[in-house]
Amino acid sequence: MNFKSILKDLQNKIYHPVYLLMGEEPYYIDALSGYIEKNVLDGSEQEFNQTILYGKDTNLKTIISTARRYPMMASHQVIIVREAQNIELFEDQLNEHLDYFENPQKTTILVFCYKYKKIDARRKAAKTIAKNGIVYESKKIYDNKIPGWISDYVRGKGFSTEPVAAQLLADYLGNDLSKIVNETEKLFIILKKGEKITPAIIEESIGISKDYNIFEFQKALGEKNHTRAFRIAFYFESNPKGHPVVFILPMLYKYFVRLLIYNSLNNKSERNVASALSINPYFVREYKNAASNYPPASIIRIFSHLREYDLKSKGVGNVSASHGELLKELTYKILHTHELS
Repeated sequence: MNFKSILKDLQNKIYHPVYLLMGEEPYYIDALSGYIEKNVLDGSEQEFNQTILYGKDTNLKTIISTARRYPMMASHQVIIVREAQNIELFEDQLNEHLDYFENPQKTTILVFCYKYKKIDARRKAAKTIAKNGIVYESKKIYDNKIPGWISDYVRGKGFSTEPVAAQLLADYLGNDLSKIVNETEKLFIILKKGEKITPAIIEESIGISKDYNIFEFQKALGEKNHTRAFRIAFYFESNPKGHPVVFILPMLYKYFVRLLIYNSLNNKSERNVASALSINPYFVREYKNAASNYPPASIIRIFSHLREYDLKSKGVGNVSASHGELLKELTYKILHTHELS
């Protein structure tokens, strides 16, 4: 079952005796276990029938013993095992207690939160839990899918977002879904249902500049807008903590990789370009214009510049320049790549 199906069942009070929630993306694990914790039992029932355990402080024998109990004046008891990945030899212990998972207590809802890793779904324990309960793998979302995820999440909350705004959030918040949700919740507070999230609203509420950010920086480079590119580079230099070079360089590399891919495409239709570059169709024209300014040979030289300044930023060689000065040098070389070749 996927996340939405599991959540829908929980909302409809369709419960399973065992939930093994595992995987690299903690957001979905927290969302499902959090819903169970807050909604299965009411306040008075939770006092006697809800147990929160932590992997480093328990073992499966104790957990199973607790799971075999009956609820007190409630239809279920809930046991949530947080940080189950810290239970020593967790997967082996699951196999040692197959008798419980083959016939789990129907009035118990046992939830394992097994974050950042997964158990072997081919082993008997996982198959047994899947047969009598739920095994869910929470997979990490690729960086290029984050803007779309943000748009979908915002839409699901009754709002909308401009493509530029979704990209801006993705660039600065990365692929940490919990962080993205926390920041977008700040926006929902000041918006009315149905309203649109814009870069201006993001700047006002979250503090991410709508004019001086990596998205606008790479756009200025793509347009070969020297004045704007250097203005943003100077801004980054004056705000090094918010705009570290170690973040900027990989983003620029990804941007120019996309330009190189664009130049290699035979089919440059909007749909094909958006698919090949993993971008919103809204940005296709921008990449088309930028690619015309940077032929493949220039992009290859830019990759060389990016590697050079990545090493310099890490102190390789006799480098006395600050990160801000290095970024300005790199900006000049990118904008004048054809002339310097």
